[in-house]
Amino acid sequence: MGIIEVKNLHKVYQDTKVPVKAVNGIDLSFEEGEFSAVVGPSGSGKTTFLNLIGGLDTPTAGEIRINGKNISKLKSRKLIDFRLHNIGFVFQSFNLIPVLTAIENVAFIMELQGKSKNERNKRAKELLNAVGIGDKINNRPGDLSGGQQQRVSVARALASEPKFILADEPTANLDSKSTNDLLDIMQKMNKESKITFIFSTHDQRVMDKARRIITIDDGKVTSDENRM
Repeated sequence: MGIIEVKNLHKVYQDTKVPVKAVNGIDLSFEEGEFSAVVGPSGSGKTTFLNLIGGLDTPTAGEIRINGKNISKLKSRKLIDFRLHNIGFVFQSFNLIPVLTAIENVAFIMELQGKSKNERNKRAKELLNAVGIGDKINNRPGDLSGGQQQRVSVARALASEPKFILADEPTANLDSKSTNDLLDIMQKMNKESKITFIFSTHDQRVMDKARRIITIDDGKVTSDENRM
């Protein structure tokens, strides 16, 4: 059994005159330690798919099992708690808290988990060093470049010691050097810690690094290429 099992997954948006089938009957499985990219044109359903498996959205029908637990059946409070302890997120727009420093942004997720101040500050420093910005721990997001902000986002995603990380267009706002540096960091974490990474992307640079390419179009999987 994979770390993530998706069966007959559907998501239909009814807030338009014509219902939109954003995800239309997807069956997929992801194993521990994968470095995979979900690709497709804008509007294909790839971001909706990531939001569903990350518990940020609820399916219209179908099952999402993570380590055997059907998260599509969890109530709101239990789903929030499950995300907090099992899933890391990296977003296109960074989603950092602007009034907090880099170390405070990374430590915040651990504060929500109830970890002590000493424990969360120690781990936050270690992670920021690991992603190459240990000298920026007291800088706020507005004082950091886009590439540096995304490194903070990766450190924050790793802080909760998640089973896997979902990265939605993480390189969209980055230049080539920042993108390559970020992907190198993610690959290193993937290989050393066996953390599963699943990207939603249309960036060829991400696709070139991925070991599995899943193509989605019109809410359906049209190809699934393993490049191990």
